[in-house]
Amino acid sequence: MSTLTITQDGRSAQFTVPRRRSVRPASVGRTVLLSLFVLVSLFPFYWIVITSFKTNADLARGTHSLLPTSWSWSAYKADFSQYDYWHNVLNSAIVAVSTTAITIVVASAAGYALARTRMRGRPIMLGFILVAGFFPVMAMVGPLFLTFTHVNAIDSFWTLILSYLVYTLPIAIWFLANFFSQIPVEIEEAAVVDGLTRFRALFRVIVPVAMPGVLTAAILSFILAWNDFTFALSFMQTPSKYTAPLAINNLGHSQFQVFPNMIDAAVVVVTIPIALLVLMAQRRIVSGFTSGSTK
Repeated sequence: MSTLTITQDGRSAQFTVPRRRSVRPASVGRTVLLSLFVLVSLFPFYWIVITSFKTNADLARGTHSLLPTSWSWSAYKADFSQYDYWHNVLNSAIVAVSTTAITIVVASAAGYALARTRMRGRPIMLGFILVAGFFPVMAMVGPLFLTFTHVNAIDSFWTLILSYLVYTLPIAIWFLANFFSQIPVEIEEAAVVDGLTRFRALFRVIVPVAMPGVLTAAILSFILAWNDFTFALSFMQTPSKYTAPLAINNLGHSQFQVFPNMIDAAVVVVTIPIALLVLMAQRRIVSGFTSGSTK
Protein backbone atom coordinates (compact mmCIF):
# COMPACT_ATOMS: atom_id res chain seq x y z
CA MET A 1 0.00 0.00 0.00
CA SER A 2 1.14 3.57 -0.73
CA THR A 3 -0.30 6.90 0.46
CA LEU A 4 -1.16 9.67 -1.99
CA THR A 5 -1.62 13.21 -0.64
CA ILE A 6 -3.60 15.75 -2.69
CA THR A 7 -3.64 19.44 -1.66
CA GLN A 8 -6.28 21.85 -2.98
CA ASP A 9 -7.31 25.29 -1.68
CA GLY A 10 -5.17 24.82 1.39
CA ARG A 11 -6.80 21.53 2.19
CA SER A 12 -5.01 18.24 1.98
CA ALA A 13 -6.47 14.79 1.66
CA GLN A 14 -4.74 11.45 1.79
CA PHE A 15 -5.72 8.42 -0.26
CA THR A 16 -4.44 4.90 0.05
CA VAL A 17 -3.46 3.44 -3.30
CA PRO A 18 -3.06 -0.34 -3.43
CA ARG A 19 0.15 -1.56 -4.95
CA ARG A 20 0.05 -3.73 -8.00
CA ARG A 21 0.82 -7.31 -7.27
CA SER A 22 3.88 -8.51 -9.03
CA VAL A 23 3.58 -11.63 -11.08
CA ARG A 24 5.70 -14.31 -9.51
CA PRO A 25 7.76 -16.56 -11.75
CA ALA A 26 6.44 -19.60 -9.88
CA SER A 27 2.82 -18.80 -10.73
CA VAL A 28 3.76 -18.21 -14.37
CA GLY A 29 5.51 -21.57 -14.45
CA ARG A 30 2.48 -23.34 -12.97
CA THR A 31 0.22 -21.68 -15.53
CA VAL A 32 2.46 -22.74 -18.40
CA LEU A 33 2.71 -26.32 -17.14
CA LEU A 34 -1.06 -26.52 -16.61
CA SER A 35 -1.68 -25.16 -20.11
CA LEU A 36 0.69 -27.71 -21.60
CA PHE A 37 -0.98 -30.51 -19.66
CA VAL A 38 -4.43 -29.45 -20.90
CA LEU A 39 -3.20 -29.22 -24.52
CA VAL A 40 -1.56 -32.62 -24.39
CA SER A 41 -4.67 -34.16 -22.80
CA LEU A 42 -7.06 -32.66 -25.34
CA PHE A 43 -4.93 -33.27 -28.43
CA PRO A 44 -6.02 -36.90 -29.01
CA PHE A 45 -9.70 -35.90 -28.96
CA TYR A 46 -8.93 -32.91 -31.18
CA TRP A 47 -7.26 -35.23 -33.69
CA ILE A 48 -10.32 -37.50 -33.63
CA VAL A 49 -12.62 -34.54 -34.29
CA ILE A 50 -10.68 -33.15 -37.24
CA THR A 51 -10.27 -36.64 -38.71
CA SER A 52 -14.03 -37.11 -38.58
CA PHE A 53 -14.43 -34.05 -40.83
CA LYS A 54 -11.89 -35.22 -43.40
CA THR A 55 -13.02 -36.65 -46.70
CA ASN A 56 -12.05 -40.00 -48.10
CA ALA A 57 -9.88 -38.14 -50.64
CA ASP A 58 -7.89 -36.50 -47.83
CA LEU A 59 -7.31 -39.88 -46.21
CA ALA A 60 -6.34 -41.46 -49.54
CA ARG A 61 -3.70 -38.76 -50.07
CA GLY A 62 -2.30 -39.50 -46.65
CA THR A 63 -2.45 -35.90 -45.47
CA HIS A 64 -1.76 -35.44 -41.77
CA SER A 65 -2.28 -31.70 -41.34
CA LEU A 66 -3.68 -30.30 -38.11
CA LEU A 67 -6.62 -28.93 -40.10
CA PRO A 68 -8.49 -30.75 -42.85
CA THR A 69 -8.13 -29.27 -46.32
CA SER A 70 -11.91 -29.33 -46.66
CA TRP A 71 -14.58 -29.72 -43.99
CA SER A 72 -17.09 -32.43 -44.80
CA TRP A 73 -20.00 -34.09 -42.99
CA SER A 74 -19.77 -37.12 -45.27
CA ALA A 75 -18.48 -39.44 -42.52
CA TYR A 76 -21.37 -38.54 -40.20
CA LYS A 77 -23.91 -38.93 -43.01
CA ALA A 78 -22.49 -42.34 -43.90
CA ASP A 79 -22.65 -43.52 -40.29
CA PHE A 80 -26.30 -42.61 -39.88
CA SER A 81 -27.57 -43.43 -43.37
CA GLN A 82 -25.42 -46.33 -44.50
CA TYR A 83 -24.85 -48.04 -41.14
CA ASP A 84 -28.00 -46.91 -39.30
CA TYR A 85 -25.83 -45.78 -36.38
CA TRP A 86 -28.59 -43.74 -34.74
CA HIS A 87 -30.28 -47.04 -33.83
CA ASN A 88 -27.19 -48.15 -31.91
CA VAL A 89 -27.05 -44.82 -30.09
CA LEU A 90 -30.69 -45.33 -29.10
CA ASN A 91 -29.84 -48.80 -27.79
CA SER A 92 -27.08 -47.34 -25.64
CA ALA A 93 -29.45 -44.68 -24.31
CA ILE A 94 -32.08 -47.27 -23.36
CA VAL A 95 -29.61 -49.52 -21.60
CA ALA A 96 -27.71 -46.71 -19.83
CA VAL A 97 -30.85 -44.90 -18.61
CA SER A 98 -32.44 -48.15 -17.39
CA THR A 99 -29.24 -49.15 -15.59
CA THR A 100 -28.98 -45.73 -13.95
CA ALA A 101 -32.61 -45.74 -12.78
CA ILE A 102 -32.36 -49.20 -11.22
CA THR A 103 -28.98 -48.38 -9.68
CA ILE A 104 -30.22 -45.21 -7.98
CA VAL A 105 -33.37 -46.83 -6.54
CA VAL A 106 -31.56 -49.89 -5.17
CA ALA A 107 -28.42 -48.01 -4.09
CA SER A 108 -30.47 -45.36 -2.26
CA ALA A 109 -32.27 -48.01 -0.21
CA ALA A 110 -29.13 -50.03 0.46
CA GLY A 111 -27.00 -46.98 1.21
CA TYR A 112 -29.64 -45.63 3.58
CA ALA A 113 -29.79 -48.97 5.41
CA LEU A 114 -26.01 -49.09 5.78
CA ALA A 115 -25.90 -45.47 6.95
CA ARG A 116 -28.65 -45.79 9.58
CA THR A 117 -28.47 -49.42 10.73
CA ARG A 118 -26.07 -50.22 13.53
CA MET A 119 -24.42 -53.50 12.65
CA ARG A 120 -21.19 -55.22 13.41
CA GLY A 121 -18.60 -55.17 10.69
CA ARG A 122 -20.15 -52.22 8.85
CA PRO A 123 -16.74 -50.79 7.78
CA ILE A 124 -15.71 -54.25 6.54
CA MET A 125 -18.94 -54.56 4.56
CA LEU A 126 -18.46 -51.12 2.99
CA GLY A 127 -14.90 -52.05 2.11
CA PHE A 128 -16.06 -55.30 0.51
CA ILE A 129 -18.68 -53.39 -1.51
CA LEU A 130 -16.05 -50.94 -2.74
CA VAL A 131 -13.66 -53.75 -3.72
CA ALA A 132 -16.50 -55.50 -5.59
CA GLY A 133 -17.09 -52.35 -7.61
CA PHE A 134 -13.50 -52.35 -8.86
CA PHE A 135 -13.28 -56.08 -9.52
CA PRO A 136 -11.77 -56.75 -12.99
CA VAL A 137 -14.50 -56.85 -15.63
CA MET A 138 -12.76 -59.62 -17.60
CA ALA A 139 -12.89 -61.87 -14.54
CA MET A 140 -16.69 -61.51 -14.43
CA VAL A 141 -17.42 -62.09 -18.13
CA GLY A 142 -16.94 -65.88 -18.03
CA PRO A 143 -19.24 -66.69 -15.07
CA LEU A 144 -21.88 -64.24 -16.27
CA PHE A 145 -21.78 -65.64 -19.80
CA LEU A 146 -22.30 -69.20 -18.51
CA THR A 147 -25.14 -68.05 -16.27
CA PHE A 148 -26.96 -66.11 -18.98
CA THR A 149 -26.45 -68.94 -21.47
CA HIS A 150 -27.96 -71.43 -19.03
CA VAL A 151 -31.14 -69.33 -18.69
CA ASN A 152 -31.26 -68.42 -22.41
CA ALA A 153 -30.76 -64.71 -21.71
CA ILE A 154 -28.00 -63.99 -24.23
CA ASP A 155 -28.57 -61.17 -26.74
CA SER A 156 -31.00 -59.19 -24.60
CA PHE A 157 -31.01 -55.65 -23.26
CA TRP A 158 -31.87 -57.02 -19.81
CA THR A 159 -28.70 -59.08 -19.96
CA LEU A 160 -26.64 -55.93 -20.37
CA ILE A 161 -28.56 -54.05 -17.69
CA LEU A 162 -28.06 -56.82 -15.13
CA SER A 163 -24.39 -57.06 -16.11
CA TYR A 164 -23.84 -53.33 -15.66
CA LEU A 165 -25.46 -53.47 -12.21
CA VAL A 166 -22.59 -55.71 -11.14
CA TYR A 167 -20.24 -52.73 -11.03
CA THR A 168 -22.55 -49.69 -10.92
CA LEU A 169 -24.38 -50.83 -7.77
CA PRO A 170 -21.33 -51.32 -5.49
CA ILE A 171 -19.89 -47.91 -6.32
CA ALA A 172 -23.27 -46.15 -5.93
CA ILE A 173 -24.06 -47.98 -2.64
CA TRP A 174 -20.69 -47.13 -1.13
CA PHE A 175 -20.93 -43.50 -2.23
CA LEU A 176 -24.53 -42.97 -1.03
CA ALA A 177 -23.95 -44.78 2.26
CA ASN A 178 -21.20 -42.32 3.10
CA PHE A 179 -23.32 -39.41 1.86
CA PHE A 180 -26.45 -40.38 3.84
CA SER A 181 -24.39 -40.72 7.01
CA GLN A 182 -23.72 -36.94 6.84
CA ILE A 183 -27.45 -36.10 7.01
CA PRO A 184 -28.81 -35.47 10.54
CA VAL A 185 -31.05 -38.23 11.86
CA GLU A 186 -33.50 -35.63 13.21
CA ILE A 187 -34.75 -34.88 9.68
CA GLU A 188 -36.12 -38.37 9.09
CA GLU A 189 -37.30 -38.72 12.68
CA ALA A 190 -39.47 -35.65 12.17
CA ALA A 191 -40.84 -37.16 8.96
CA VAL A 192 -41.68 -40.42 10.76
CA VAL A 193 -43.44 -38.48 13.53
CA ASP A 194 -45.53 -36.79 10.82
CA GLY A 195 -46.74 -40.21 9.69
CA LEU A 196 -44.32 -41.29 6.97
CA THR A 197 -42.83 -44.75 6.90
CA ARG A 198 -39.06 -45.18 6.76
CA PHE A 199 -39.20 -46.06 3.09
CA ARG A 200 -41.39 -43.07 2.17
CA ALA A 201 -39.27 -40.78 4.34
CA LEU A 202 -36.21 -41.93 2.43
CA PHE A 203 -37.53 -40.97 -1.01
CA ARG A 204 -39.60 -37.95 0.04
CA VAL A 205 -37.26 -36.32 2.56
CA ILE A 206 -33.75 -37.80 2.61
CA VAL A 207 -33.18 -38.20 -1.14
CA PRO A 208 -34.16 -34.57 -1.94
CA VAL A 209 -31.77 -33.36 0.76
CA ALA A 210 -29.02 -35.62 -0.61
CA MET A 211 -29.72 -34.70 -4.25
CA PRO A 212 -26.09 -33.63 -5.03
CA GLY A 213 -24.85 -37.06 -3.97
CA VAL A 214 -27.66 -38.89 -5.76
CA LEU A 215 -26.99 -37.00 -8.99
CA THR A 216 -23.28 -37.72 -8.71
CA ALA A 217 -23.94 -41.44 -8.30
CA ALA A 218 -26.41 -41.33 -11.21
CA ILE A 219 -23.92 -39.62 -13.51
CA LEU A 220 -21.15 -42.08 -12.63
CA SER A 221 -23.49 -45.02 -13.25
CA PHE A 222 -24.64 -43.58 -16.58
CA ILE A 223 -21.08 -43.04 -17.76
CA LEU A 224 -20.05 -46.59 -16.83
CA ALA A 225 -23.04 -48.09 -18.65
CA TRP A 226 -22.76 -45.79 -21.68
CA ASN A 227 -19.06 -46.46 -22.26
CA ASP A 228 -19.10 -50.23 -21.75
CA PHE A 229 -17.66 -52.36 -24.53
CA THR A 230 -16.61 -55.66 -22.91
CA PHE A 231 -20.02 -56.83 -21.71
CA ALA A 232 -21.73 -55.72 -24.91
CA LEU A 233 -19.16 -57.61 -26.98
CA SER A 234 -19.62 -60.75 -24.87
CA PHE A 235 -23.41 -60.87 -24.61
CA MET A 236 -24.85 -59.20 -27.73
CA GLN A 237 -25.00 -61.11 -31.01
CA THR A 238 -27.56 -59.31 -33.20
CA PRO A 239 -26.13 -56.20 -34.94
CA SER A 240 -29.45 -54.36 -34.57
CA LYS A 241 -29.11 -54.72 -30.76
CA TYR A 242 -25.52 -53.51 -30.58
CA THR A 243 -24.82 -50.54 -28.34
CA ALA A 244 -23.00 -47.54 -29.79
CA PRO A 245 -19.47 -48.44 -28.52
CA LEU A 246 -19.85 -51.99 -29.87
CA ALA A 247 -21.21 -50.82 -33.22
CA ILE A 248 -18.11 -48.68 -33.76
CA ASN A 249 -16.22 -51.93 -34.21
CA ASN A 250 -18.15 -52.55 -37.46
CA LEU A 251 -18.07 -49.03 -38.88
CA GLY A 252 -15.78 -47.78 -41.63
CA HIS A 253 -14.61 -51.18 -42.79
CA SER A 254 -14.67 -52.59 -46.29
CA GLN A 255 -13.01 -55.63 -47.78
CA PHE A 256 -9.85 -53.78 -48.74
CA GLN A 257 -9.89 -50.49 -46.83
CA VAL A 258 -10.56 -48.88 -43.46
CA PHE A 259 -12.07 -45.39 -43.21
CA PRO A 260 -10.84 -43.71 -39.98
CA ASN A 261 -13.07 -40.67 -40.57
CA MET A 262 -16.21 -42.78 -40.20
CA ILE A 263 -14.89 -44.46 -37.07
CA ASP A 264 -13.88 -41.13 -35.52
CA ALA A 265 -17.25 -39.58 -36.42
CA ALA A 266 -18.97 -42.33 -34.44
CA VAL A 267 -16.57 -41.75 -31.53
CA VAL A 268 -17.46 -38.04 -31.51
CA VAL A 269 -21.18 -38.87 -31.51
CA VAL A 270 -20.73 -41.20 -28.52
CA THR A 271 -18.61 -38.68 -26.63
CA ILE A 272 -20.91 -35.66 -27.03
CA PRO A 273 -23.68 -36.83 -24.59
CA ILE A 274 -21.13 -37.59 -21.86
CA ALA A 275 -19.32 -34.27 -22.38
CA LEU A 276 -22.57 -32.29 -22.26
CA LEU A 277 -23.77 -34.18 -19.19
CA VAL A 278 -20.56 -33.50 -17.28
CA LEU A 279 -20.43 -29.83 -18.30
CA MET A 280 -24.04 -29.21 -17.25
CA ALA A 281 -23.74 -31.07 -13.95
CA GLN A 282 -20.14 -30.32 -12.99
CA ARG A 283 -21.14 -28.12 -10.05
CA ARG A 284 -23.39 -30.80 -8.62
CA ILE A 285 -20.70 -33.43 -9.15
CA VAL A 286 -18.14 -31.38 -7.23
CA SER A 287 -20.72 -30.61 -4.54
CA GLY A 288 -21.58 -34.28 -4.26
CA PHE A 289 -17.95 -35.35 -3.82
CA THR A 290 -17.06 -32.59 -1.36
CA SER A 291 -20.24 -33.00 0.71
CA GLY A 292 -19.79 -36.73 0.93
CA SER A 293 -16.18 -36.45 2.04
CA THR A 294 -16.65 -34.21 5.07
CA LYS A 295 -18.46 -34.60 8.36
